[in-house]
Amino acid sequence: MQKTSDVLTIKEASEWATNYLGKSVTPSNISYLIQYGRVRKIGENGSTQIALNDLINYYKSFNGAREVIFKERLGDDLNWALSFDQYKEAETTKHVHRLHPYKGKFIPQLVEYFLDNHTDKFKTETYFKKGDIVLDPFSGSGTTMVQGCELGMNVVGIDVSAFNSLIGNCKVSHYDFTDLQKVINEITKKLEAFIKNSNAPVFEERLLLALNEFNNQYFPVPEYKYRLRNGEIDEKNYGAEKEKEFLPVYQNLVNQYNIKLKQDKDETFLDKWFSAHIRSEIDFVFEEIKKIQNINTKKIVSVILSRTIRSCRATTHADLATLIEPITTTYYCHKHGKICKPLFSILKWWKTYSKDTVSRLQQFNRLRTNTFQLCLTGDSREIDIFSEVKKRNAAFGELLVNQKIKGIFSSPPYVGLIDYHEQHAYAYDLFGFERKDELEIGPLFKGQKLDAQKSYIQGISDVLNNCKRFLAEDYDVFLVANDKYNMYPTIAENAGMRIVNQFKRPVLNRTEKDKGAYSEGIFHLKDNKVIKDNIVNKDHNNFKPKTND
Repeated sequence: MQKTSDVLTIKEASEWATNYLGKSVTPSNISYLIQYGRVRKIGENGSTQIALNDLINYYKSFNGAREVIFKERLGDDLNWALSFDQYKEAETTKHVHRLHPYKGKFIPQLVEYFLDNHTDKFKTETYFKKGDIVLDPFSGSGTTMVQGCELGMNVVGIDVSAFNSLIGNCKVSHYDFTDLQKVINEITKKLEAFIKNSNAPVFEERLLLALNEFNNQYFPVPEYKYRLRNGEIDEKNYGAEKEKEFLPVYQNLVNQYNIKLKQDKDETFLDKWFSAHIRSEIDFVFEEIKKIQNINTKKIVSVILSRTIRSCRATTHADLATLIEPITTTYYCHKHGKICKPLFSILKWWKTYSKDTVSRLQQFNRLRTNTFQLCLTGDSREIDIFSEVKKRNAAFGELLVNQKIKGIFSSPPYVGLIDYHEQHAYAYDLFGFERKDELEIGPLFKGQKLDAQKSYIQGISDVLNNCKRFLAEDYDVFLVANDKYNMYPTIAENAGMRIVNQFKRPVLNRTEKDKGAYSEGIFHLKDNKVIKDNIVNKDHNNFKPKTND
């Protein structure tokens, strides 16, 4: 029997956890732990309580223990301050940083740390100031551009992917919010009318009722997940058994409402990974987007659609990040611990992401500074930065020529880890962007063997050598990379640079399926010639000629 003193309400648990961890833990955070079986619920609805011992056992791995484990596995030179573990997820994905999913992006706090004007025992000097120009030759989703804008810095981004450039530029663009909201409302009303002409809404309503009844009986929340975590249930066998048991219910509803599950062809990504009805809605909204007159409104609404359809792919919830096979039936979901279903309409996510996008853009609009940010689409190994910027923004181009770029903050692709075009294949299919997979440096399809490493070294070296032409003389380059093959000393040498400092940071919560200890380095590079000149000048200033007595 649990002692009363050892039992907490949700509010008491949030207060205890906040004090224990030294950072805010909300009642919603505690409710999440109960819902997903991390701690056992005591009592019924309206008087939910949890055992203090359960809470202690869950949180003790986070309060200092994780730092010890990481350092045991990765070395004592790990700079835990750069883990930014004191920030909640909402802070590491603040405002426009979550406009669209993107693999491999760094958190904004890491960019802030090196760009802002603070110093500490690790960062003993400042490298950039307000008004400086920063370059990100691997711009990705535009994190450096956004944080540069917040800090009062001008930023040029470059990315070989046209879709990446679209995402980055949409984050830093200026919007007519009245026009944007009007367009979203109009498209939403038209989409609702379009959907009413099909059997899908009634079918999905009936399916949800059947699923809720089935899941409440066989996968009660939170008891099922708690028993699962404690090894009382064989998830694989039990899940497969119940999945098979519900399938006839699903098939009967599909037949009753004449629901078409697959498209007639599977030649493209859009053909293969979306149900027939989802595809019809995607095409309908895209045709409406084509009619938008305001170019900035048109682009950001396109990003909303892209984010929407990514969440509507015919896959399980557990496999959204790594697609395996298209799913057209109900299935046991390892992520949610119940029987889940495919989606049959984009409307819910369209509404959710439309509202979220407008809110995030408005949040950022209150923080942004009157500076320039622009992402160019091109190959950083050869692009003429000054010329290309001038074509798109004459004032920014003039500033670049007169002031030059103070330095680089970027996260180059990791060798053999991600195919950056393929992760957004649905967007390339829909928008008709030209793919440049062959220009990616270190893509997944080339692997990580010696030839791939040599190609990677050459590619990054070529980028730095090209970008040097546009940098100020005493530049600072910061590259974020996991260099397990020790390639960056060679890269620096090839570019006529030297690694003058290196920061090693833990990377927390990389993916849902990979929670192991992992680190990456932040390499600080400077021009070799400038370093040698500084050494010579220092020696000259310290030189004292001999005197005759």
